[in-house]
Amino acid sequence: MSEARARLLATASGLFYAEGLHSVGIDRVIAGAGVTRATLYRHFPSKDDLLVAYLTEADNAIRAQVDAARAETAGGPPEDAVLAVAETIADGIRSPEFRGCAFLNAAAEYPDPAHPVHRAVLAHRQWFLDTVTELLAAAGEPAPEPAARHFVMLRDGAMAAGCLTDPAPICATFLRGVEGILKYRDTAVGKRRTRS
Repeated sequence: MSEARARLLATASGLFYAEGLHSVGIDRVIAGAGVTRATLYRHFPSKDDLLVAYLTEADNAIRAQVDAARAETAGGPPEDAVLAVAETIADGIRSPEFRGCAFLNAAAEYPDPAHPVHRAVLAHRQWFLDTVTELLAAAGEPAPEPAARHFVMLRDGAMAAGCLTDPAPICATFLRGVEGILKYRDTAVGKRRTRS
């Protein structure tokens, strides 16, 4: 990535996340990055391209956090990876610059399912659901996909509420909810064993 492209993307990402996608114009990004309009359009032919690049960067950051959580818990009980991923989400919500989920915010501004921004949101969310499903399956969840949808729903609620009020009780409730998914798994597995 060229230095100008990196500067443009970093500037745009900060502005888009803090202020919204529609409200930040190209001129703000150009001024903040200290580049010419021609430089911006050489790297990003349209604002939509810049928005998708911003979401791609956000997606890459979340993937890196999940990979780090999995690496830290490798060799331990598989449910530790589920809890570690949940903790990274809570850490994000607790951060002072937290302004909600970049992907939920983008979907609210771009509701058309055919728009490239909306498609980028859906691709990220599908990856996240698939990843949580995989983690829960590895932890012995007998119905990993519904449990993963439950996890994602808890995450979405925590992300929405976490920027509106004190994040501490929001994060505590979210983490309790994830622990509840794992406890339900233990109960369901125990009932299956009793029947067999």
